Amino acid sequence: MYDGDRGLMAQVSLCYGYNTDNGCELWKQPQCRGHRSQTFDLRTGYFNDSGDKASFYDKNTSLGSSDCREICWDDCDCVGYKDYIDETGCMFWRNQEFHQDLSGSASPKHYVLISNIEYVGGKKKIKWIPIVVAIPIFVMLVFGLLCYLKRRTIRLQVGRGETTEMDDLIELMTLANAQTGTNKLENETNKSNDLKIFSFGSISAATNSFSLENKLGEGGFGPVYKGRLTNGREIAVKRLSRTSGQGVVEFKNELILIAKLQHVNLVRLLGCCIQGDEKMLIYEYMVNKSLDSFLFDPSQKEKLTWEKRFIIIEGIAQGLLYLHQYSRLKIIHRDLKASNILLDNNMNPKISDFGMARIFKQNVLEVTTARIVGTYGYMAPEYAMEGIFSVKSDVFSFGVLMFEIVSGRKNNSFYHADGPLNLVGHAWDLWNKNAALELVDPMLSSDSSIRQQLMRCIHVGLLCVEDRAVNRPTMSDVISMLIDDNITLPMPKKPAFVSGISVGEENSNKSKLGKYSVNGLSSSTMDAAR
Repeated sequence: MYDGDRGLMAQVSLCYGYNTDNGCELWKQPQCRGHRSQTFDLRTGYFNDSGDKASFYDKNTSLGSSDCREICWDDCDCVGYKDYIDETGCMFWRNQEFHQDLSGSASPKHYVLISNIEYVGGKKKIKWIPIVVAIPIFVMLVFGLLCYLKRRTIRLQVGRGETTEMDDLIELMTLANAQTGTNKLENETNKSNDLKIFSFGSISAATNSFSLENKLGEGGFGPVYKGRLTNGREIAVKRLSRTSGQGVVEFKNELILIAKLQHVNLVRLLGCCIQGDEKMLIYEYMVNKSLDSFLFDPSQKEKLTWEKRFIIIEGIAQGLLYLHQYSRLKIIHRDLKASNILLDNNMNPKISDFGMARIFKQNVLEVTTARIVGTYGYMAPEYAMEGIFSVKSDVFSFGVLMFEIVSGRKNNSFYHADGPLNLVGHAWDLWNKNAALELVDPMLSSDSSIRQQLMRCIHVGLLCVEDRAVNRPTMSDVISMLIDDNITLPMPKKPAFVSGISVGEENSNKSKLGKYSVNGLSSSTMDAAR
């Protein structure tokens, strides 16, 4: 039914009369009847009539059924009434308890005012308002209990006596799982990155008690082991060394950051293990290990045909583009190098080692830091010398890496007293001599069909390593220039030459250099003295 004036839905029991035009007219609501959940229900039974005017009989011949309702409704003490079919008038009851007869006997029928809990046909019917209020409270209590139980379970797994720093890490671990959601538009090929806490016993068993036979390599973070879980899944375990220059900060950084990232060209983090002083990161295992194990090994590099190398170049570029532009976070990797590019069983690249990565706000272009981290030879000059880093720092590293993939040589693999100091300088010299193809790995085919693509990669590489960050292309531009032959490339400017002397040797009062290369997951640091 509708209120003719306001168009509101109303119960029939609240309508004055049954034959009004434009729907029902709502009765005037006395203050004691302000809750529309109250209504009259026809029931079989009787009221306790103790006299003392607890009930009264009105024989007014003008009273109809709806009039009886209105009189009782307006009387705040009235709890029920009875109208008569054979004669006019109504019987009303005030402040009396009604006893319902459910036996089916021929007890008289009364209209009873109902509130809070109703009994209709012998069935309990609870009001909706209490339910609506109770459900959110119940849900919040259950959620709080689950959070408490999960935190308690994690504490039991990691053991007693954790430091406040590790307590924060546990909270971050819980947050990482809560905030991680798979965005199918961003990556339709990866599964949800739901991080897990592994017990120390399970990881020890998986790695055969961290045996030398299972060791894949060692880097700045610590040793890396191959393992196999009880379900047969192969894993890679990064175990933080107690003597490592890296610590809880980098551990937290990689754990929380990579939990929020999902892309086919990023390594997948499965979870972690925290127990006492033990801190480990558990990754999916890459059967072909890292790019440097193929690229710089004369017995393995022949497996890297140019077609495979170009797929690797493009995959790395796509991974960086995701980090810089398309992930929910804007991320600068800061340690892109061949040993941090893992290869799956199809030789597809996956960027790894996010311990040094930094999260940027989308509107921030660059940041200055006093703590310089990364690997010498891959660092952009403005970062190595001034601590300024941005997405263009990763672009520089990508350019160096692309030269290494094309040539099959490390950036710092040679030194000429009268010539270029590194691979970047060598590429620039060859470019100016119109002999850029001499940079190409002799292991690669000299087929003329790939020369144009090789030249384009060298050209784009030189644009990536230009001295001034503002002149370097974005990763979006890099991908377009690599795959679209119709794009005219600008002429490269002189690249940044990194001195043959390390930054630490040039200014020992400012920095100390440590460089590591690992067959598998790796990490490196260059920490500025404070």
